[in-house]
Amino acid sequence: MTQPPGGGAWQGPNGAESALMSLVKDATVRIHRPEPGYAPEGSDGDFLGSGFFIAPSWVLTCAHVAMEGRGRQVNVVYKAARGGDAVRVGGTVVAALPEERPGTGGWPAPDLALIQLVRPVEHPCVYLSERSTGMNRGAYYFAGWAAGGAGALKRLGRECRVVGTVDDWADGDEQVLIEASQLYAGMSGGPVVDLARGEVVGVLKSRSTDTDGGTAIGVERLRTLPVPVRAATAESDDPYQAVFHAHDRYHADRHNNPVDDEETWADVQRDLGTVAGPALTPQQRVDLLGRLAKLPPPVSTRSLLDILGDLGYGYRTVGVPAPRGWRDGLGVLYDAREGDEALERILRYCMSAISAERPYVVPSTRLAEDALWDWVRETAEDRLRRPFRREMARLRNQGRYAPGTEHLRTPEPADEPVRPPKAPTFVVLHLEPRAWQPDHYDWRVVARLSAVDLPVTENYQGTRSDELPARLGASLGKAFRMCDEPDNPAILQVVVPSALLDLEVEKWQLPADSLPLGVLRPVVVRCADSGPGPSDDADLEHEARWNRLRRGPTRAAVLDCDDEMRVPVPVTAKLRGLPYETVPVLCRYGGRHDTQSVVGFARVLDAGFGVVLWRRPKAERPASCTEFHLRVVDTVDGAVVADRLPRKIQELRKGVREGRPDMFWSDGIALVYGDPQPPPPDPLLQAP
Repeated sequence: MTQPPGGGAWQGPNGAESALMSLVKDATVRIHRPEPGYAPEGSDGDFLGSGFFIAPSWVLTCAHVAMEGRGRQVNVVYKAARGGDAVRVGGTVVAALPEERPGTGGWPAPDLALIQLVRPVEHPCVYLSERSTGMNRGAYYFAGWAAGGAGALKRLGRECRVVGTVDDWADGDEQVLIEASQLYAGMSGGPVVDLARGEVVGVLKSRSTDTDGGTAIGVERLRTLPVPVRAATAESDDPYQAVFHAHDRYHADRHNNPVDDEETWADVQRDLGTVAGPALTPQQRVDLLGRLAKLPPPVSTRSLLDILGDLGYGYRTVGVPAPRGWRDGLGVLYDAREGDEALERILRYCMSAISAERPYVVPSTRLAEDALWDWVRETAEDRLRRPFRREMARLRNQGRYAPGTEHLRTPEPADEPVRPPKAPTFVVLHLEPRAWQPDHYDWRVVARLSAVDLPVTENYQGTRSDELPARLGASLGKAFRMCDEPDNPAILQVVVPSALLDLEVEKWQLPADSLPLGVLRPVVVRCADSGPGPSDDADLEHEARWNRLRRGPTRAAVLDCDDEMRVPVPVTAKLRGLPYETVPVLCRYGGRHDTQSVVGFARVLDAGFGVVLWRRPKAERPASCTEFHLRVVDTVDGAVVADRLPRKIQELRKGVREGRPDMFWSDGIALVYGDPQPPPPDPLLQAP
């Protein structure tokens, strides 16, 4: 390792900045392989890189640092006190983004990892920004460990500047370019702190070999950690929520501790002149975040976005990870207007957190809600007018603890939360083939939350079909986090021309080592080039057919197979005469190169059917046509209403994947599902 030279051109920090840098370095650790006989002060080749404490017993670092341990086991070495001896403690890599390095090249972004210590120890923690975008152009400071004189490891800190970005945010691998004169091997995984706001906003990822600088990853990328498939029953079920709740409680406890007289992060942020958005001081913010962190987290990102939407705040979805926790939602509100309106919006947000649906309830939940209400009431009394204070009191009295609802006050922790059914949500993937570039597609992704469409990303540079899963992974993952509910994943609707009906998106694996999409969630198709007939009567007929299918009952009708013999699909006029509850089934669909299949499918779509079942042309079919006809009737008629069919198809795909013989008949089954009327135009992203 290169020995860092002394001195530099930097003029030095002021008092508040110096205090901030000390807090950063106190929490910066080094990561080692767990080797027998290792000496904490040594640098015997087992040194992997840097990291930093973000919550009690939690370390944030780079995946390429943490995953070089032994079976996800590492040693974390830190200073227990300024000038004190080094302490070594074991740790386990709980999560990494991504979980595995590709076969070639370096570790791709986000390149983040969370390490949990194997035993509790006393240590300081940094303050992490709650904003959706933390690293903009400006002055920053980074810290990390590197080899100094005689090979000894030294903790270093340097000033740097953000000068741009590299790679594409649409792919989820955007990195921030930093310019620094002294960035050494071993500092990867160290913290990057905003000198103006006094909060950690990034993690050092790499250093350049031919320029003074390197790259960093924004801490907001931790929001892309996998969301548990099942509904949470405890805070520990979701590492993201567990880490950030512990982080916020730590800083609130430190700041409110009446005995400890050491400077806290909120104290230093005050001295820097920092404001937490337009409405809160650093002290108010840390107190509020600590109270929010004692509540159970939001049920889902979708429920959090609903709360923000009800406050009249349109979340900016493009280029930033969607919020997941209460602190994330508060960070979104920092962009609200100045003055009383900004504070009022924050207090209304707090009232929504108090009355929100819970993924689980523990005995301390009621106390946490009361404590948050106390903060709202006291803040409103101190700074806002009487009409607003009356509004807050009314909201409190209308909540779950209103007079006369005492039976709701102390739910047992074991009680299963009752969730009212919500309207289905869709992630919509538009794929448009390039006529001038065979096997290349433009695409865009939209999150459809009830009646609200939120653009996620788009790409009009052409992507080869075999590259689509890798290129779309980050964008679809973000949209799924925005729309999924516990035990109720959003439906993926793939909008393609009818010529692309053979594209098996349900078999995509995101990432490559995961289960197929069609096993993890409902995947349906919508034909972009199908639409209403040429008359108003046809429009009304198509709408009536769609509405009847959604009310039920549904009835399957096999149109292209009779007594295991292929027959032509009826002409359009005969199809239009079928009962409105009919769901057409195509048993003999042969693919885009089979003219009879293409023509027959087109007739079904032109007749205004918004729900169609068929089998992929190359799917293995161990069952006879008779078996398929029998089971598909059971499936369609048993669903009763069309809205249940997407999840019925998912159950069948899951059963085939699990090797259930009773579901083999459905191998290759696919579903067109969508109102045959032209949908409203999706919101487009603004051109740069």
